Amino acid sequence: MTNIAPCSADARNVSNSLRFSNERRVTFVTLARLTAVLTIAAFAPIPAAAAETVVVTAERMLDVVTGRYVANPVITVVDGRITRIENGTTPPAGAKLIALPGKTLLPGLIDMHVHLTSLAEIGGYRTYDYTDQFWTAVGVGNARKTLQAGFTTVRNVGSDAFGDIALRQAIDGGWAVGPRIVTATYAIGSTGGHCDDNLLPPSFDKKGAAIVSGPESAREKVRWLKKYGAEVIKICATGGVFSKGDAPGAQQLSADEIRAITDEAHSLGLKVAAHAHGDAGIRAAIDNGVDTIEHASLASDATVADAKAKGTWFDMDIYNDDYILATGTSNGTLQESLDKEKALGLLQRQTFRRAVQAGVKMLFGTDAGVYPHGDNARQFAKMVEWGMTPLQAIRAATSSASEALGDRGNDVGTIAVGKYGDLVAVSGDPLADVRVLEHVDMVIKGGVVVSPAG
Repeated sequence: MTNIAPCSADARNVSNSLRFSNERRVTFVTLARLTAVLTIAAFAPIPAAAAETVVVTAERMLDVVTGRYVANPVITVVDGRITRIENGTTPPAGAKLIALPGKTLLPGLIDMHVHLTSLAEIGGYRTYDYTDQFWTAVGVGNARKTLQAGFTTVRNVGSDAFGDIALRQAIDGGWAVGPRIVTATYAIGSTGGHCDDNLLPPSFDKKGAAIVSGPESAREKVRWLKKYGAEVIKICATGGVFSKGDAPGAQQLSADEIRAITDEAHSLGLKVAAHAHGDAGIRAAIDNGVDTIEHASLASDATVADAKAKGTWFDMDIYNDDYILATGTSNGTLQESLDKEKALGLLQRQTFRRAVQAGVKMLFGTDAGVYPHGDNARQFAKMVEWGMTPLQAIRAATSSASEALGDRGNDVGTIAVGKYGDLVAVSGDPLADVRVLEHVDMVIKGGVVVSPAG
């Protein structure tokens, strides 16, 4: 048998093949091991960040439910929510301390009727001097002013171009500073009514985005608004002051349309707020399931009694008349609107007094945007002037507002374990002089000091 030795080239090829095979095997093993390590790391539990603990102390705290002061409160907030309320205890080691000696603490305030993407300083046809997104942009500043005034939650009942949704998303995401916003987006109305666009001639044929005609149209509009972020439904049941060519007292949505809206909204878990000045429109809203009546200017005694019997809330903006009449038409307000306000202002305040005396459930809503944002708290004194006690006025902007918001109010409105650490601090006694709320010393939202900025 003859042994034939391989040629040198063949030997090198065989040697190289074995070497490459071994290298590939080592590489595959290394990659497999690395993949296993990365897989374990990806699915391993991530260590939880240390919960931030904030302790707020003050001279006293107003319990808005009982109407009594609690001396030397020690309020512990962990990751934005209140976890403990004690008296005079030593704050836990490692907690961030916010000491407010001599101050009175209240829950963060709630304004149930604002328009953050509107400016009182620009009205009427002057609004067409500005591009569409201008209004969302100025809303950022309005939101900051509102929060710094002590209002940590607002209900924004009407905004074009989903501007209130944009603000809410920016604030919740940390890109802007402002209150917690319950959003309505567009307000539902009738053709030519208060919630339509009536300033331009027919050649433009400009219509409001949420105009309805008939019950089925109304139901569909509720679904559309909910789809794009509405958390409360706003309707225009009557004419208004700042709309052109209509009468504030005239009913604009039918009873069937209102019923369709409330049925659909309630089935979707949403409350309904009705802009309503005239008595017939207010009564139709109450009788067809609306949750809150905005303005309620011309409610008769019978309608007030109906609201009391059915538990419907009145949300009456009784301060802004002072600003509107003092400003006149200098900011672009139409003379027609000014005349309407002159006719309604005193009557609305008288209705407010009758409603308070009758025991109607009352809310704090200012219509900020009709007057400058940040001055919201000026309405407290006006509410006291027209029949409320300071405690009733404060409850309208805290515990009552929380109740009227339904599920959206569960986390706000009182200082209680489990709720957000939203607090305002003032000097003096708001139960003796409610005007102290016009000048808050500190605002805390979710355990974070937001005013004074620091």
